[in-house]
Amino acid sequence: MDSLANGLTSIMNNEMRNKHECIISPASKLLGRVLRVMQLNGYIGEFEFIDDGRSGKFKVQLLGRINKCGAIRPRFPVRGNEMEEWEKKFLPSRDVGVLVVSSPHGVSSHKEAKEKGVGGRLLAFVY
Repeated sequence: MDSLANGLTSIMNNEMRNKHECIISPASKLLGRVLRVMQLNGYIGEFEFIDDGRSGKFKVQLLGRINKCGAIRPRFPVRGNEMEEWEKKFLPSRDVGVLVVSSPHGVSSHKEAKEKGVGGRLLAFVY
């Protein structure tokens, strides 16, 4: 069971139906960090963690700015200088969308990883 893929699919389904918010269950730390990157890039609004005594839930405010999002499986390793090749594979065009990368410096967008000159593992894409 991949909580990241389930969460991004839930966001995508609610976005296609023009909902204003969605509940993602189960929650995970990785999903929370990916949501933070999406929020910093303006794709989603506020989100909050709801503790239900089990694994928890995220309540996410949708802004209607996501055309497509999804998890990247398998989680490909990527070097800092190879980032453009992966952009071409997963994003529709140059300077549109974000790849979410897990690096030694934490979870960030591919643009931040390029600036720092670090690589990591590809987690998700959003545009």
